[in-house]
Amino acid sequence: MKCKICQSESEILFTEKVLDKYNVKYFHCRSCGFIFTEEPHWIEESYSSAINSSDTGIMDRNIHYSRLTSVLLYFFFDKHEKFLDYGGGYGIFTRLMRDVGFDFYWDDKFCENILARGFEFIRSGQEKVKAVTAFEVFEHLINPIEEINKMLKLADTIIFSTELLPVEKPDPKDWWYYSFDHGQHVAFYSSKTLRFIAGKYQLNVFSFGSLHVLTKNKFNPLLAKLLLKFSRYGTFFFVKRNMKSLIWDDHIKLKAKA
Repeated sequence: MKCKICQSESEILFTEKVLDKYNVKYFHCRSCGFIFTEEPHWIEESYSSAINSSDTGIMDRNIHYSRLTSVLLYFFFDKHEKFLDYGGGYGIFTRLMRDVGFDFYWDDKFCENILARGFEFIRSGQEKVKAVTAFEVFEHLINPIEEINKMLKLADTIIFSTELLPVEKPDPKDWWYYSFDHGQHVAFYSSKTLRFIAGKYQLNVFSFGSLHVLTKNKFNPLLAKLLLKFSRYGTFFFVKRNMKSLIWDDHIKLKAKA
């Protein structure tokens, strides 16, 4: 089977039961290190609920990544530009970022916008944003390159999260991120995979744990790592104090629309 990232030949890595009923083949690409499932015929069943019921970390994760993203955008990008949360789920992240003061918008074709209503991204075909965020999205992508193409038509920077494969390919029973119980995770990336993607689009790639940046911008990764490390204690609160929250402005805007 051809690799969905680099089109090299891949090999069957293992077969595992998904949703406790389907025997699913997982493939590994020796060339770029990508692991992916066979065509996910079970995916509609997996998304009977857009957010799986075992995702107890949804709030903590959104708060965590909103702080990290706030630090990155404030220090390394034009903080006054427009931004888009791609695959924005219930709108938690978009609302958190607007609360800090960043002009964020929501987009998700699979999920209802509950918390960022009124700030849906309007696809005009020409609209551009400064950066696209995609948190816990990449592992759900059936055709990653196709989706990355769409993101890069919107912005020159993608800030996203996903757990990278360990250096040694993990045994199915030893890595929770395979998530066989809900079957929504169908794509798994290594550092090598991200370097291939960056090279394909002539982008720089930076990784900070599970947070990754694909961008045409250049910045000091050591400085970024230091600022992100202290986001819980100082840098995020510095950013928040120096941004103007959009909470009240949004309230007035939405009230006027109503």
